[in-house]
Amino acid sequence: MNIVQTKTAFITGISGQDGAYLSKLLLEKGYRIIGITRNNHSDSLEKLMCLEIDGHVVMEECDLLDISGIITLINKYRPDEIYNLAAQSSVGLSFKQPIGTINFNIISVLNLLEAIRLIKPDVRFYQASSSEMYGKVSNLPININTPMHPLSPYAISKASAHWTVVNYRESYGLYACNGVLFNHESFLRSTGFFVKKVLHETVKNKNNPNWVLKVGNIDIKRDFGYSPNYVEAMWLMLQAENPQDFIICSGKSITLRSIIEYVFDKLDISLNKLVIDTEFMRPTDIVDIYGDNTPAKTKLGWNYELEFYDVLDILIEEEKADLLKK
Repeated sequence: MNIVQTKTAFITGISGQDGAYLSKLLLEKGYRIIGITRNNHSDSLEKLMCLEIDGHVVMEECDLLDISGIITLINKYRPDEIYNLAAQSSVGLSFKQPIGTINFNIISVLNLLEAIRLIKPDVRFYQASSSEMYGKVSNLPININTPMHPLSPYAISKASAHWTVVNYRESYGLYACNGVLFNHESFLRSTGFFVKKVLHETVKNKNNPNWVLKVGNIDIKRDFGYSPNYVEAMWLMLQAENPQDFIICSGKSITLRSIIEYVFDKLDISLNKLVIDTEFMRPTDIVDIYGDNTPAKTKLGWNYELEFYDVLDILIEEEKADLLKK
């Protein structure tokens, strides 16, 4: 990979699926990438290695709850853009660890913005917001001005971080914006997330007579998309003349049950293998949610037309290919 570096970007949470795909995209555009991780262990590079870009990313350890460490890194590298993808991102875990989730997801964002304000206020800042912030809604599709009614500690933390970004933009004139990404999947998704769990377990256990798929409430609906395309929207947001918040989504919702049925049908698995387990039920849950991606398409020029069943076809084949390697 011959790269002529033009800009420097920090990516926090680089070890996640979005961090890896965003790194690949920015490297192709000539960026120098500084990956920020809490612990610089080998597992931080696993997804980058999968995309064969680990050797092109500079990794730095930094606790985002320590503003002095952030200031040190900004002074060292003088980044042009910062993409904040770091978070405790599991809704289910947030019910078990509400204080830790809320503390990290809010204070980390505040520290990043304050460090930018103090040290390099011309940095362009992207915050990974979440559709979970909207929660209990009365009108669909969701747009950026839909009132928020978060239904989990995770959603509360993301809503607070979202408004912190808006406040720093309006109060201090920073180029800071929120990308409100709805569910987006890929082969690099962690197995704790629903779609990856379904695909990984199903492909792995297709011929196991004793296996069953245990899930919680699968009659809720979600707006699903494809991560490699969604990270393009992140980059486009920081290239716009003025900072603005955007909804990034497919624009339609489907039930979790329909995803399982589609995958089972593709792999010729009986629905008798599906088990509803109360252990996976959440105290509160969103019944249906989908967004309006029109502003992202018209103002940013973001192009997204994939049906999620087409995405599932891609992911099933990738899971099969990965299984054959083992």
